[in-house]
Amino acid sequence: MGKHPATRNAARAFEDIVAARTSRRTVLRGGLATAVTGFLGGTLTACDTEAPAPPNATTGPASQPRLGFAAVPIGTADEIVVPPGYRYQVLLPWGEPILGDYPEFRLENTGAEQAMQIGMHHDGMHFFPIEGEHPYEGSSDDGLLVMNHEYVEPRLLHAVAAGTEIGSFVSPVDEDGSRDPDQVLKEINAHGVSVTRIRRGEDGRWAAVRDPRNRRVTAQTPMAIAGPVRGHDSVRTQYSPEGLMTRGTMANCAHGVTPWNTYLTCEENWWYYFAAAENEERPSFTRYRVGSILPWNWHLARGGADEHIRFNAVPTGATAAEDYRNEPHCVGWIVEIDPFDPDSTPVKRTHLGRCSHEAVVFAPVREGEPVVVYTGDDAGGQFIYKFVSARPYRAATADGSLLDEGTLYAARFDEDGSGEWLALVPGENAITAEAGYPDLASVLIDPRGAAELAGATRMDRPEWGAVDPVTGDVYFTLTNNAGRTETHAANPRERNVYGHIIRWREAGGDPAGTRFDWDLFALGGDEANGRDANGEPLTADSMFGCPDGLWIDPDRRLWIQTDAPDASGDAYAALGNNMMLAADPDTGEIRRFLTGPIGQEITGVIATPDQTTMFVNVQHPGAGATSAEAFARGEHASRWPDGGTSYPRSATVAITKDDGGRIGS
Repeated sequence: MGKHPATRNAARAFEDIVAARTSRRTVLRGGLATAVTGFLGGTLTACDTEAPAPPNATTGPASQPRLGFAAVPIGTADEIVVPPGYRYQVLLPWGEPILGDYPEFRLENTGAEQAMQIGMHHDGMHFFPIEGEHPYEGSSDDGLLVMNHEYVEPRLLHAVAAGTEIGSFVSPVDEDGSRDPDQVLKEINAHGVSVTRIRRGEDGRWAAVRDPRNRRVTAQTPMAIAGPVRGHDSVRTQYSPEGLMTRGTMANCAHGVTPWNTYLTCEENWWYYFAAAENEERPSFTRYRVGSILPWNWHLARGGADEHIRFNAVPTGATAAEDYRNEPHCVGWIVEIDPFDPDSTPVKRTHLGRCSHEAVVFAPVREGEPVVVYTGDDAGGQFIYKFVSARPYRAATADGSLLDEGTLYAARFDEDGSGEWLALVPGENAITAEAGYPDLASVLIDPRGAAELAGATRMDRPEWGAVDPVTGDVYFTLTNNAGRTETHAANPRERNVYGHIIRWREAGGDPAGTRFDWDLFALGGDEANGRDANGEPLTADSMFGCPDGLWIDPDRRLWIQTDAPDASGDAYAALGNNMMLAADPDTGEIRRFLTGPIGQEITGVIATPDQTTMFVNVQHPGAGATSAEAFARGEHASRWPDGGTSYPRSATVAITKDDGGRIGS
């Protein structure tokens, strides 16, 4: 296949960057010395040695290779493939009943029944040990699996769509232009988050358990607004004239886990859900494309119920308290959920900013020091952010209110490998009332505009992040940006179709500081275009495109998941189906661990505390790979996981090693 000319140039540019950095450093391959001494040259200092390593962490040169599995080949079949010596089982597919009346899955399920079942299109997730005391310690056989559901595929969700010529990402609409209220309810309830108790049996297989903590949080669940935006004029609505509450979480992509054992879900492409006035001029709408694409049209549900008209942001009343002109300001946040209290009210933590959030990841917490959180804005040319709490972390009293006071920063990546965190605060960095930011709430509602004024670096779709538990190095995936026309050392290729992974280390090992050093960890692509951390070409065992999901395990294996587009064409043909790989952060070695079925993305990864089971999500199998014409004929590009004539269903896979060992070892 022909190679994309821009990516050939980018690979050369990446090699130049690596060569320039290597000329002023000694590269030590293998072991922690590489990360501490070699990464980014002489300006880099080691992390604070007082930072505690998690249980089982590899803190020095390993006696065995960190990647102890045989690479799987590129996959094109409609199946999951894992290395020899591993097996998997399918767990919690869309529609599996987990609470209430436990209605069995069928295409004819009602909207109310969907609220008692696992949602659609699984994404980020975490396994909380059942003791409920620590997010990473405790039982490895029993816990709460909490997962996001990013969006819905209406033609699969509604039995009435069968046999019709309807495309992916399109909802059925009646002849008069209205929508069926129960179909809308089913879509609303297929969004959000699922909390499910799961247990490993004596036979080693996992299963859902009926438990009072099982819960569905959906796009209509009542939620509190916390932080600087609480009570602000911009979030006053007919539902909450005081601006204290809102309803629902949607477009839930990646996630985070707090040190105080709660779950954070990120609202990403929330702007799809709202109709807006044609003459809407608020940057907090226009900069975020509110009203530009309306695949769901929930506001058109017959009957005009309040839970539906809230998705119409066109002013209809005399004031904001009489309509939903401000409803889009109530979405785009990071939402905190207590998985162990099914009666708790989820909270939107507004000091983390409003954008297309993809991930939220914590630096290792230290007693008596601020909490530090990293997050990305998943859109082409947007920014990476950091939040530093005003109050110090105290394990005995820590809770979500730590995220309500502090400073939000945006990252500037300088060409020489250094960088600075720029405070997004009124009165600093050109962020003024005259520029449209009279108070902190206005900054947090529109951080994109504030970050641009401050001079932050536009990145190529910042998605998931991960923090090395030993070195403190921060990794972020930059999935792709085909619209890039000007290169930058941190984003080195025009028309970036393959994406890359960036990493940085905070100066002096202080996550709360404002200076850092950065480098590129990998450049996605096929064998001709991809490069590893040493500037060497990717191989048949390591090539990948569009890195998305990211997680680093306690043994410091960096797990990389991909989301290359469906109908991928020439640029992606050599890469096959989406996959998951593991990388050694010390040596830069990358090895493919898993390939998925047709038309899906591999997303969401976590392991039990003993690392003997890994949970991975398979989202939207077949989705965009099935044309409207094929769907009308009853054809599906994927039939995973049930096979036969079944509809494809997003699901979790639980991966184990035949010898019972740690995944990846």
